[in-house]
Parts: sequence; structure tokens; C-alpha cells
Amino acid sequence: MHSKLYIPARSAAAPYTVDITPESAGWAESSLQVVDLGESGSVSRSTGDTEVMILPLAGGAQIECAGETFELAGRASVFHGPADMVYLGIGQDYTITGHGRIAICGARATRSFPNRRRAASEVPVELRGAGNCSRQVHNFGTATTFEADSLIACEVITPGGNWSSYPAHKHDENTEVETQLEEIYYFEIDDSPAGTPGFGYHRVYGTPERPIEVLEEVRSGDVVLVPHGYHGPSIAAPGHHMYYLNVMAGSGPDRAWLICDDPNHTWLRGSWEHQEVDPRLPFGTASREGA
Repeated sequence: MHSKLYIPARSAAAPYTVDITPESAGWAESSLQVVDLGESGSVSRSTGDTEVMILPLAGGAQIECAGETFELAGRASVFHGPADMVYLGIGQDYTITGHGRIAICGARATRSFPNRRRAASEVPVELRGAGNCSRQVHNFGTATTFEADSLIACEVITPGGNWSSYPAHKHDENTEVETQLEEIYYFEIDDSPAGTPGFGYHRVYGTPERPIEVLEEVRSGDVVLVPHGYHGPSIAAPGHHMYYLNVMAGSGPDRAWLICDDPNHTWLRGSWEHQEVDPRLPFGTASREGA
């Protein structure tokens, strides 16, 4: 039996393949929609009380809002490097026109920031971890690289056979060392060289005070919600690269990603000093940055 925090691919009404609102998730802040425009399509929406970051997963689009038109250049897939992204603030109507799958990352907000585009070439790319814990992070909407009110978002690519979101960590309290953030994991898994569909696994577990238990096999288009607790690892099956889009927001006064490792596993970070980054990285047009 699946956890109620697992949302299978294409469980939303067309043209959406994913439609997660704070109400449907049972929390207060974070949201994600993935719209499938096919070969050519259009969808109109309002931001309302939500700020959004819009980016193509595969394909490209134009965003029309408040008399401006923003171009999102196409990419073949999530494994072909970072994407262009457009940020839209609260209280605006907008239209997306284009082709392919477009992600709309959202978080409830109270302050309005200027609408603007971030080109793929401007997205900071980090190679995190080492050995079989190597992964690539596209920090297109993280708290230290892009200004917004509440929303934090990034993409992670994990080569086949590697472990990601590891050591397991949590961010469910507002303290000096941790920020409370609801988190959405949206997955896409690369086909094998033979063209067969791939899969991976994702784990969420809690503390004695706040128990939670999730262990799901994930495939392309699946979502796992993380309301609280330690999460990780995300494991890519050998032969199948794993992508996930993270969308986060929380109740704290500061927009920050502060985490606490599971103390049983934090020792692993020290082991990376003696290992090389997986030579399959970077994917796409990314350059090697970070550690």
C-alpha cells in the first residue's frame, strides 16, 4: 500500500499531470503544478496569494504577464542542463503558451517582488557529495541565489546507481540551526540505454516525537510530499539517472534552507574528502562548481 504522501504520475486532471496545492497537501505554503502543453498549447492562471517560479521540464514556452512577454528557451529534457526560469509575484494574471511539460513552483507570499527571467546560463550549478553520493544541483531559485518572499526551489540530478538527499536530513523546526520547510519532490527517471523505463526509491522517516514513515518506488512524474521528518536517501537504480525538482516554503520569519542531518549518518560527509566526484558529472551544459 502506498503512503498518502505519495502522489502517482498523471493523477491530476488534464492538461495538468501534477496539481498540488497547500489544501490538497494538507499544509500551509508549498505548491506545484506541471502542465503538459503537448505539441502546442496554452493555459491561463492567476498567482493570487502565491509567488511562482516557472520553468520548462521538456519543451519551451512564452509567459505573458502584466504587459510583458518572457521567453523560456526549450530544453530536450531535465537531463540536458539548467533551464530558463521566470519569477512572477503575487496578485497577477498570466498565460503560458508553448510546448512540452512546464513546471509551476509556488509558495504563499505576502510581499511582492518584481517579475523577472533568469536565463539558464545564469543558474548556479553545484556538484555536491562524492563517490556514489555525487549529484548535480541547479540552484535556480534557492534562498542564497535568487530573491523572493518565501519560495525556495532547485533541481537535483543523481547518476544511475548513486544515492542523493543523503545523509538524511530534516528541516521541520524554526531554530537557530534549522528552518521549518514543507517540501515537494517531483521525480523524472531516465530510460535505460535500451529504452526501458527507469525507477528509484525515496525514503522519509520521523522522530519518536513526530513519527512518519514513507518508502516509495518512484517513476517519472511521481511526487512525494515531505511535511516533516528526515528525508533521504533518494536512490537512482543502476542504469537510470534520477531527476527531482524540490519546492519548499515554510512558516519562519527568514527565507533560508537550514537543515539538520540524522546524527547516525552525518559522519558520511567526512568520507567525501577522500573520494572523487562521479566522473559522469556534470550533465548537460553545467560547469563544475561547489563540492
